[in-house]
Amino acid sequence: MTRHLIRPTCIAALLAALSLQASAAINLADQVPVGPQVTKGVLPNGLTYYIHKNGKPAQKLELRLVVKAGSTLEDEDQQGLAHFTEHMAFNGSTHFKKHELISYLQSIGVKFGADLNAFTSFDETVYILPIPTNNPANIETGFTVLEDWAHGLSFNDKDIDMERGIVLEEARLGKGASDRMNKVLLPKIFNGSRYAQRLPIGKEDILKSFPHDAVKRFYRDWYRPDLMAVVAVGDIDPQEVEKQIKAHFSGLKNPDHERVRSYAAIGQRSATEAIVVTDKEASGNAVLIRYPLQNVKEDTTFRGYRHKLVEQLFAAMLGQRMQELTQQAAPPFLGGGSNVDKLVAGYKSFSSFAVLGHEGVTPAIDALVQENERARKYGFSAQELERVKKNLARNFEQGYAERDKTDSNNYAEEYIRNFLEQESIPGMAAEYGYAKEFIPSITLEEVNAYARSVIPEKAAKLVAYMGSTKEPALTPTSEQLMAGVARAEQRSVAARTEKAVAASLMDKPPKAGSIVAETSDAALGLTRLTLSNGVKVILKPTDFKNDQVVMSASRFGGQLLFDDKDNFNARYANAIVGTMGVSRYAPIELQNILAGKTAWARPNMGNYTEGISGGAGNNDVDTMLQLVYLQFTGVRRDEDLYRAFIAKQQDVARNAMSQPEAIFRDTVLATTYGNHPRVARTARPDDFAQVNLERGIGIYKERFSSAKDLTFILVGSFDVAAVKPLIATYLASLPTPDIPVAYRDVGIRPVTGVVKKEVRSGSEAKSSVSLNFTGNTNFSEMEQLRFYAMIEVMNLRITDVLREKLNLIYSGGMHGSFNKFPYANYAIGTSLPCGPDNVDKVIAATFAEIEKLKQKGPDVEDLEKVIQNWMQGHQKAMRENGYWLGRLQTSLLQGTDPATILAYEANVASITPAQIKAAAQRYFDTNNYIQVVLYPEK
Repeated sequence: MTRHLIRPTCIAALLAALSLQASAAINLADQVPVGPQVTKGVLPNGLTYYIHKNGKPAQKLELRLVVKAGSTLEDEDQQGLAHFTEHMAFNGSTHFKKHELISYLQSIGVKFGADLNAFTSFDETVYILPIPTNNPANIETGFTVLEDWAHGLSFNDKDIDMERGIVLEEARLGKGASDRMNKVLLPKIFNGSRYAQRLPIGKEDILKSFPHDAVKRFYRDWYRPDLMAVVAVGDIDPQEVEKQIKAHFSGLKNPDHERVRSYAAIGQRSATEAIVVTDKEASGNAVLIRYPLQNVKEDTTFRGYRHKLVEQLFAAMLGQRMQELTQQAAPPFLGGGSNVDKLVAGYKSFSSFAVLGHEGVTPAIDALVQENERARKYGFSAQELERVKKNLARNFEQGYAERDKTDSNNYAEEYIRNFLEQESIPGMAAEYGYAKEFIPSITLEEVNAYARSVIPEKAAKLVAYMGSTKEPALTPTSEQLMAGVARAEQRSVAARTEKAVAASLMDKPPKAGSIVAETSDAALGLTRLTLSNGVKVILKPTDFKNDQVVMSASRFGGQLLFDDKDNFNARYANAIVGTMGVSRYAPIELQNILAGKTAWARPNMGNYTEGISGGAGNNDVDTMLQLVYLQFTGVRRDEDLYRAFIAKQQDVARNAMSQPEAIFRDTVLATTYGNHPRVARTARPDDFAQVNLERGIGIYKERFSSAKDLTFILVGSFDVAAVKPLIATYLASLPTPDIPVAYRDVGIRPVTGVVKKEVRSGSEAKSSVSLNFTGNTNFSEMEQLRFYAMIEVMNLRITDVLREKLNLIYSGGMHGSFNKFPYANYAIGTSLPCGPDNVDKVIAATFAEIEKLKQKGPDVEDLEKVIQNWMQGHQKAMRENGYWLGRLQTSLLQGTDPATILAYEANVASITPAQIKAAAQRYFDTNNYIQVVLYPEK
């Protein structure tokens, strides 16, 4: 369902009704029905449930427990305890002792954080539980978990006190410039309402010292069946699942004396107000204009559904106009726009927002206010409306085509919105029918009437500037903000001139080449083609999606082929060419030509490789291949767009190093690689003085004027016979002059020995520990599997010990890379945010776990958890086009056998604890690592 809603004016509603008087198919006053794809029910105790049988991914059930209770319901002594309650759901319950739940779920392949999760907001708490259904017992246990969350949490006093440390670490992670600025800004945005007083993370003093009964009281008051929903979507028998829901949740009782579940009210703004909020660690400058709030209630009739389509069309047209403003030689802002957006439950407003460039706030305010006024006063053109109608209709068409290939998670999210926001759930088949009925009938007059009704004219508003104290010359006063908006509102605007749009990308197709050889690989379902120009193609048709084709082509080459003097030209060559458009079309023109199509193609250039990637709907493969051809055969030169690009990059870079985290990341990189000039660190404004338009274009042409040695891989919903003529036309005709297609090793190597460094930055009491192990290796695919399994075992230990047992961290862990080129090497990075007082404890605990793994190897149970999670992830991935594309592309570059994808499960199952122990001894060399620690400023 579309989700943007604003109460229509009488005029807009009248126009909508008049435009459909002749239509007898749908009565606008009727309620949009619940579709047959879902069983929605309500138990006698008030608990709502949703059941949807869906086969993607296979053997998986997505369970959700949704509670209409969030931080706004907290009493004065409970601030932060709605979120704390969510944490306690993983700390013991009727059927699971502390640590048992997470351990059990990990044993069946559910990964904590990535799969198993939860979140708390102002008005709701949602628990996320994916369950594999290959064992029927898992389903029963999954509903037992949800039942325990609903009314069986233990709230052991000791466990409550242990969890305080973890929640306080989570609160610490959120501290910084954004948090400090929001504490000033949010009371203004929420007009002093309860929303500003009840941020979900809560107050530290309460989290440290609240009496145990305070959190138990929140649970008793608000975790009750009439405020709950259970969502079950997946590869299941709906009747059996309904029995489970009734068995597990019918016994829940509402309190005898229920507290009233009301939603916080937000008062209306009576006068325009401006506020300036700055911070020395802010990474950029921005302006927000929020117009009066409007109370809204979901209109669940067909009239309301149709009105949302009007809203979407309006938002798309105004959004494109705002995007065009950023493509001027001197853009008024780096990015931004205007739209009707939801603030919190029951409230929406029209607002404008812009990220500011070096010219500051004045041109941004002028552009936002005047573009809004242009749309309000003159409306949109018939051509604009026709283009966005095509795009919207295409979205529905694609959704309909993929209705049986959509992930269960997406449907679960839709049902959550139905419960919380009353979003209609008629099902994609029905929505496709509604779209075909409604979209053509929406008139330009109707959309323009909506624009006039929704864009305020000189209304009371909040104008907010957020920025860095490092650029005081750009910082306005509140009086200047108000005066700037007032001046912008007084200026007259002219109607927009509509430019003609080309009918097609190419006047005529290129002279086609031919397919000169063809072989097949039955085991992998591949067709391999050799083209007359030497280019090769691998085709893998699939039924994983009904309307998706993905494409990739890659070869050795890349930025490091160019000398140090061209470092920045090579780094930005692709972006420079891409920002100027394709062939003779600027980006906006290209977007207009492609209205109603799903197709893209984009070159890429890394250090050692380069290529092109793309995607299309199955009816738009020809368009995707046309884009590929145009990327290789012509560069559009546009000095205005180039200058806009450079100015934007300089503006983004201007404050990029204001944040302590950015300084820390750069220090880790510089320390690890000995300040090598070709290691990409965060961009500085001066870097772009070394970028030259002509040289950027020249570098691009050196690499992308030839398709030599490229193998294009297409995976998805296409017919091989039908796609062959397109390949002959657009790929076999690509130029292939001789160019070097080997990578260049410029000697980027990590330093050796034990190196320790401290970084002092930031005003908050925040630290972060980075431990990096690097070295050479003997590359093989099996060794790669053992390496990553070792890292995943370590992540289990970090979560279990550093988080759950020692309460030193909230999040963090290890990640790794295992590379064959430019030389066989590995790198293990460890990132552990913590409090400054706990740095030494975190380091000691991490090394203790490393040493334990080296000496004793992993617990058998931990390795089995990793294997189970990988198996399930692989089974899901084997039905995804992108996964096959990535594996085939990697095997080509590495020169390995792509058929190993079929042996993945056997290879993973063969990994032993002894192999992980040996891997730990190889890769965790405590005589060769880099330790960098971030501390706050002294």
